Amino acid sequence: MKIRVYYEDTDAGGIVYHTNYIKYCERARSEIFFQRGVKPTLGENSGFVVRDIKASFLATAVLGDILEVTTKILTMKRSSVVLLQEVWKKDVKLFSMEVVLVYVEEGKPCRIPEEFEDIFKAF
Repeated sequence: MKIRVYYEDTDAGGIVYHTNYIKYCERARSEIFFQRGVKPTLGENSGFVVRDIKASFLATAVLGDILEVTTKILTMKRSSVVLLQEVWKKDVKLFSMEVVLVYVEEGKPCRIPEEFEDIFKAF
């Protein structure tokens, strides 16, 4: 997924504010589902929640930069999936994170729905 850096994404120093890299990755994860015509939830009280994030901030981006977010599945279990997401500016890696997502219904972990497993497997 490509993202342009806007003024609202930057801090007082003119570089992308660190939490925005996490937001960019969230958008890319959602886009995986949206591009297939579905939402990453089956109802109001279900969906993926973040259980753990390990993030590395490696370089900076500034106003006007075009960034690319890549997503790769590392492991998938019954109720969770571990993704590696990276943000790149051309061939320079700016940010990397491993994120553990757990599928929940009514606030409790449950099996990832088959149609979502299929989306991840096709990815």
